[in-house]
Amino acid sequence: MDLCASPLKRRAAVLAGVLLGAVVALQAQRPTGEIRVQVKDPSGAGMAVSGRLQSLAPGVQRSFQTDTQGVYTFPDLPYGRYRLEVSKDGFATQSVQIDVESGTPISRTVILSIGVQSSRVDIVATTPLAGTDLAVDQIAGPVQTATAADIANSGALGLGDFMNRRLNGVYFNEMQGNPFQPDVNFRGYTASPLLGTPEGISVYVDGVRQNQPFGDVVSWDLIPKDAISEMTLVPGSDPLFGLNTLGGAISVTTKSGITNPGVSGGILYGSSGRKQAEAEWGGGKATGFNWFVSGLAFHESGWRVDSPSDVGQGFVRLGWRTDKTDFALTTSYDYNILIGNGLQDYRLLANNYSSVYSIPDSTQNRSPSFNFIARHSFNNNLTLTGNAWYRNIRTYAIDANFNGDAQGQLIYQPTAQEQATLAAAGYTGFPTSGATIANTPFPKWPCLAEALTLGDPDQTCDGVNIYSNEIQNESGASGQITWLTSPSVGRNQFAAGASVDRGSVTYTQTTDYAYVNPNYTLTSVPAWQDGSTSVDGSPIDSAVGLHGVTPNWSLYFTDTLTLAKTVNVTVSGRYNRFTVDDTDLLNPIAGPGSLTGDYVFQRFNPAIGITWSPFSTVNAYARYSQGSRAPTSIELGCADPSAPCSLPNSLSSDPPLQQVVTDTWEAGLRGKPEISFLHNLSWNVGAFRAENHNDILFIAAPQTGTGYFQNFAKTLREGFDADLDGRMGRVTWGLDWTFLSATYQSTETLDGSANNTNNFALQGYPGLDGIITVQPGDRIPLIPKQTGKAYADFQATSKLLFDLNEVVVSSSYARGNENNAYQADGVYYLGPGVSPGYAVTNFRAHYDLSRHWQLALQIDNLFNHEYYTAAWLSNTALSGSGAIQSLPFPVYTTGPYAGNAPAQSATFFSPGAPRRAWVELRLKF
Repeated sequence: MDLCASPLKRRAAVLAGVLLGAVVALQAQRPTGEIRVQVKDPSGAGMAVSGRLQSLAPGVQRSFQTDTQGVYTFPDLPYGRYRLEVSKDGFATQSVQIDVESGTPISRTVILSIGVQSSRVDIVATTPLAGTDLAVDQIAGPVQTATAADIANSGALGLGDFMNRRLNGVYFNEMQGNPFQPDVNFRGYTASPLLGTPEGISVYVDGVRQNQPFGDVVSWDLIPKDAISEMTLVPGSDPLFGLNTLGGAISVTTKSGITNPGVSGGILYGSSGRKQAEAEWGGGKATGFNWFVSGLAFHESGWRVDSPSDVGQGFVRLGWRTDKTDFALTTSYDYNILIGNGLQDYRLLANNYSSVYSIPDSTQNRSPSFNFIARHSFNNNLTLTGNAWYRNIRTYAIDANFNGDAQGQLIYQPTAQEQATLAAAGYTGFPTSGATIANTPFPKWPCLAEALTLGDPDQTCDGVNIYSNEIQNESGASGQITWLTSPSVGRNQFAAGASVDRGSVTYTQTTDYAYVNPNYTLTSVPAWQDGSTSVDGSPIDSAVGLHGVTPNWSLYFTDTLTLAKTVNVTVSGRYNRFTVDDTDLLNPIAGPGSLTGDYVFQRFNPAIGITWSPFSTVNAYARYSQGSRAPTSIELGCADPSAPCSLPNSLSSDPPLQQVVTDTWEAGLRGKPEISFLHNLSWNVGAFRAENHNDILFIAAPQTGTGYFQNFAKTLREGFDADLDGRMGRVTWGLDWTFLSATYQSTETLDGSANNTNNFALQGYPGLDGIITVQPGDRIPLIPKQTGKAYADFQATSKLLFDLNEVVVSSSYARGNENNAYQADGVYYLGPGVSPGYAVTNFRAHYDLSRHWQLALQIDNLFNHEYYTAAWLSNTALSGSGAIQSLPFPVYTTGPYAGNAPAQSATFFSPGAPRRAWVELRLKF
């Protein structure tokens, strides 16, 4: 018998009773206040509108309708922070934050602006989980927000496309050449679906991180556009959003039956064979049960040769809400087949703007996901939020490439032995002599013959097909507690949380040989890079089998203290522990040639910020923040310059890389002046500086799609941004501009095989693989110095709205031109080595046929400009006429590099889409 059990039980009972009594006392002491709202139109007249008042901690959820004077009163409101949202057809939806802190009634006037193109969001969540909402002027940085209405009315294809059209500092690199697979860049940092791209932006949907375990990539096609309720772009290296938050974080909240009741849908048809059907339905019951369902089916033939896209997205959210508790279960399923045929030699684009280099480059994504979200308010000041999730992503890809090893070889005329092999196999029609590039621009016979004998296809086959299969599973849970207090010096909001997740990936890759057809498709031959073929007696084996596990956990906190209602000080931090546990499925014993290895990365990142409102219409902000990202499995396995990877091709064991750490400083001014003839005017001017230490960059190798990863001592991204938005009469308008200087800050030696300033070219041997040296101050490729956005929405009548928006991007250096010194010589090195600047104008018109039906016309690239969103220096396997050129120049016969065959290099561009138009019919109840 345990003699201590009884006293312990008594003490526990007493403690439980004390806690229960405290909770009951807190619940009993519920002081209340009152909010009086008046809504006016731009002329100052009151107007009847509908709206919703919601406490930021569960407990109050009230829908309301103002009277004809625009007035409504909310009595008996428990103390706390509330979000008020008002809306009316033909006007922009607006939301504001109101703090009820005393029994004195609070009066708030809301002025709605004409137009349906934009909605104002003045309250922003500062962590991936809900519960830490702050007013925009309490956040030390120029956060940007958008609502479902903004995205739908912009005509954007998805979230990434919307940000490129409307958000300041965001621009595209369309490296994949598919509209659902863009590289989304912000301030020189990237969120990309392409393996090998250094990922510097974190993305969350309902608190679930979308950066995948393998490569931290972001598949934009797996984020259902129709399910987005609100999105926020948080600038800088905010540690609260965890790993990969170097340049910014994107946080998305999905729709529910409470926020988006009703039925709506639409059909779209137009250029490039684009067809789209979408529908959504949301609602709720008095019991608190609510639901939201959406679905989208999309097909497009594509404007480039053989570039179709098929996208299917489904989303369901089931919720239950009481006075103090909110539960929701979301599930989504995506099944997408995307063809993106990438960059093209600039000479061939000049001949045919829709041409492609090689076919196909196919990605199939299948992904079910589940997320359980819970939120409970113990009282008006204490809230617990959490979620638990699981998602599965299956990606199957085919990457058709030219075989760089065949460059420098004579592949046109089959030898006598090869002719005998072909004849014995029953082939006829092969040339017996005299085959050259002139009469055989697309050779295949030597490739077939060497494949049949498993001889030397690596030297005779001008193409390879890379097949990869990737299965990712990720599960995790996170929790957060938010505590609001009112100390004598002001108001304080404190939040602390923890997150734990486990990702796993199984990745396999095989490569077969192929020959290139006149339409640039590749035909496979029966030979593989699996050790059964060889070069000069050495087996070639590029097969990869990798299983990786990434168990991670983190702790974070944030505290915002409001002083005298004009100064807000925020201190925050996050500790991350990230583990990479890789097992080589083909060579599981750790050591040379094996991918097996364990890596642990851990770090605490802090942040501190302050805002000050010296006047009611002006707000100043300043912040320092720090973020980090750990090397991924693919970076750890592709860091050897002597063995570059055809991503996502052959990996090899390498010394571990260091994690990247970013320090960001930011300061600025913003305001909302009151000018009689300008309504809803807002402006922001700021400066930022982000220093990356041990940056991990993908360094271009000779062939398109190849390279390796390397730590850089330091890179720098700094600049200014400004925006101005408002309304004058019937026109709602906005101007955004960002100046960005992104430079290397250390001396590094990089691959320069396609650069005329490489060491061999400077020695008088152009066309050979060589290296270049990057100096501090050299600009980082693919990052333009200036980007700008402009839009104007003209409300012609109460039913007709015209929207015109402009995207302007300045020039940037091509990848491979890291030293900014490349100059074409017109013989060995072709093309400009830069991606020219461009301006694209988009047009959209909406007409309300009735209360429930709307017709829209959209024209992208209104003036049909030819432009390029990315550039790359690479060896080219094609002549200017498009023929296969395996030996463009004679082999060097003298000097130290005698016997080497020079290659020809060119600038490759990623072309932007030409003018295209669509018609859309929408229904809403």
